[in-house]
Amino acid sequence: MKIGVLALQGAVAEHIRTTELAGAEGIAVKRVEQLHELDGLIIPGGESTTIGKLMRKYGFIEAIRQFSEEGKPIFGTCAGLIVMAKQISGQDDAHLSLMNITVSRNAFGRQRESFETDLEVVGIDEPVRAVFIRAPLIESVGEGVEVLSTYHDEIVTAREGHLLVSSFHPELTDDYRLHQYFVNMVESSLKSLR
Repeated sequence: MKIGVLALQGAVAEHIRTTELAGAEGIAVKRVEQLHELDGLIIPGGESTTIGKLMRKYGFIEAIRQFSEEGKPIFGTCAGLIVMAKQISGQDDAHLSLMNITVSRNAFGRQRESFETDLEVVGIDEPVRAVFIRAPLIESVGEGVEVLSTYHDEIVTAREGHLLVSSFHPELTDDYRLHQYFVNMVESSLKSLR
C-alpha cells in the first residue's frame, strides 16, 4: 500500500515517518505522474495560499480532483484541510473544492498561540495527541460530512466518505493513530475497488 505526501510545502518527512509507523509505504510526491501509483494521498500543513499557488503551477489541482473522483482517500492536515474545503470564509474561491465544509483560516490565532491537547476522536479508542499551530477551524459541515472531533465545541476533525481532514498536526507527535485511521480508510477503499 502506497500513500503519497504532497511535497510542495510542510512537514513531508514527518508525515512519511508517521505513515510508515501506521504500516504503509510513504512517498514524497513532487510530480503529478506519481499520483497514478498511489493508493492514498496526504496534503500536509504549511501556508494554504502558497500550497494552492504551487498546486496550480505544477498541475496538481485537476490531477488531485481526478484522484478523488476515483474514490482514492485523501487526508488534509491544517493547511491541507483548507485546500480541500469547498468554502473558505472571507474568500471567493476555494482550491480543490473537494469536501463539503466551510473553513476559517488561522482561527486559533497566531504562531505564539499554538498549543497541544488530547482529543477524543470517533473511531479511535483513546484520546489522540493534537498539535495546533496557526490552525484553521471547520465552521460548518454540509450533508454527508461526519464530525470526528471537536475542541471547545469547535469542529477540528471530519470525514466525508474517502476524505479526511484535521485542523491540527498529527504528524508532529509520536501518536500515529490518526494516520492509522487513514491507512485503514485506504485499505477499505482498495478492497472496494477490487
